[in-house]
Amino acid sequence: MKECRKIELLAPAKTVEIGMEAIRHGADAVYIGAEKFGARAAAGNSLEDLASLVEYAHLFRVRVYVTVNTILKDEELPVVEQLIWKLYRIGVDALIVQDLALLKLNLPPIPLHASTQMDNRSAEKVRYLYEMGYRQAVLARELTLDEIRRIHEAVPQMPLEVFVHGALCVSYSGQCYASQACFGRSANRGECAQFCRLPFDLVDAKGKVIRKNKYPLSLKDMNQSDNLEQLLDAGATSLKIEGRLKDLSYVKNVTAYYRKKLDAIFKRRSEYERSSSGYSVLSFSPQLDKSFNRGFTDYFLHGRNDAICSLDTPKSLGEEMGYVKESRGGYIVVAGTRHFNNGDGVCYRDDMGQLHGFRINKVEQNKLFPQERLNIRPHTILYRNYDHEFERLLSRPSAQRKLRVDMVLREIPDGFSLFMADEDGNKVALPIRMEKQLARSEQQDNLKRQLSKLGNTPFEAESIEIHLSQNFFIPSSQLAEARRMAIDKLVQVRKITYRQEVARMSSLHTGFYQGKNLTYLANALNRAAVEVYKEQGALTVEPAFEKKAVEGQALMYCRHCIRFMMGWCPVHQRNKSPFTEPYSLISKDGRRFRLEFDCKQCQMKVYAAK
Repeated sequence: MKECRKIELLAPAKTVEIGMEAIRHGADAVYIGAEKFGARAAAGNSLEDLASLVEYAHLFRVRVYVTVNTILKDEELPVVEQLIWKLYRIGVDALIVQDLALLKLNLPPIPLHASTQMDNRSAEKVRYLYEMGYRQAVLARELTLDEIRRIHEAVPQMPLEVFVHGALCVSYSGQCYASQACFGRSANRGECAQFCRLPFDLVDAKGKVIRKNKYPLSLKDMNQSDNLEQLLDAGATSLKIEGRLKDLSYVKNVTAYYRKKLDAIFKRRSEYERSSSGYSVLSFSPQLDKSFNRGFTDYFLHGRNDAICSLDTPKSLGEEMGYVKESRGGYIVVAGTRHFNNGDGVCYRDDMGQLHGFRINKVEQNKLFPQERLNIRPHTILYRNYDHEFERLLSRPSAQRKLRVDMVLREIPDGFSLFMADEDGNKVALPIRMEKQLARSEQQDNLKRQLSKLGNTPFEAESIEIHLSQNFFIPSSQLAEARRMAIDKLVQVRKITYRQEVARMSSLHTGFYQGKNLTYLANALNRAAVEVYKEQGALTVEPAFEKKAVEGQALMYCRHCIRFMMGWCPVHQRNKSPFTEPYSLISKDGRRFRLEFDCKQCQMKVYAAK
């Protein structure tokens, strides 16, 4: 019999409020930024707010991970050390980190998870991280199922975290320097300017335009909802939703959708179980295409494919609704099976592939009345990227998280006793001391009804048993007070019995970088990081790109390949390009970026042309 493996659904949180809603909608863990150093400069939270999230999360055995995954300057290290101690004291379960300098700090015994910014795409790298004491590795988004499986088989002790949904960076995470080079905003320090979402002209060596004003670096959004079971079988234990800048309705909807998919798998596959406690009761039906998306892709999970790029727009398309039958200026007649609502946001592509949008003032059967007069060609496909009614549903309380509890009312010599046991085996007993009196009417149903009134508490009665020798009368007020006190006591027991994982990093000198000369790709921004690399055998360590930009170095390392997208890959495709290499991307402000194709590594590099 296989050992039961605990699986966590890991949801993002921009704010503590969003984190709590992620928990209500089914998350087993949430990840969130502190005030600084969280790789999303616009998503910081105070220690007081984080403490309230931790307290709420631990009630359901949900873990809270805080991101401290930027590379750090020398003067920032003491500040980070103090921050980590504060996070440890409020009960944070783990930190998601990037900078190796943390290994040289005096840290509490808090688990460290290796961020995807550390470029975790090989079994050798993951084994090194495990030997150094990291307790979870966040794998590169670009990996295939076979690559994930090989890493798991090589290092089965290391829990593997994989992204399953959300926005995709075109470059390997931690290996993108375009934002820093072009705008002075470092992606490795949480200030990415989203260079990959900009329009470019794709030209050849002779200046011929291959594609004009397109988005060849802007990828669709990841959606692995149909591949979750395969990911679990490959060895993934943490399934991560991207989106620490996403709004509340996005996190509610996407978390709830993946919770339902995972629960269906667990019912069939007893070797997997969720890592937290309780269950979610939803007041809506989650649908992924109703939340922000650029179209969906499973990326490289099943191998290379040419449908991963959102070439025409970096904006959200939403759900396909139908097409235009005719446009009469004041209104549009549509054909389709889906129903529009007043207030919906709609978008469409014009003849040049450019995306346009409008808001619906009024809907009358198959007629849409936009806010402004429009003339859209017949047969144009319409997409809804804002569902007014769906968003209205999600703006209200839309889920409850409940813990199952068994309740028993018994006799004791001086009255009665209310016993409660939750689904995790926590137990409390509360005496109800009173003189026993026989009731004039049957009390069994009334007692059960009173005990079941758990209302806004985190508990839901799974079973209620009444073990009384006679038909005794217990006043409803006394029973209600006993129920309230027992619940408070059980909540306190759950807090006391929550076990925070303790972990320390290793001082082992693995020799992982033995004899290597490390370039700017090592992201060594401080002296402590350089020291760690050298202790692990590195001969030389160049400064991080943020410290010293070196001309002629690649700004991006991508598994996405524009040549493959165009059908001209010499390895996987037979069509020969009619254009002359090297190809370049030219931005709106006239800057040129040369493309280099490394077929041996199956990788595309982007350089700033001189």
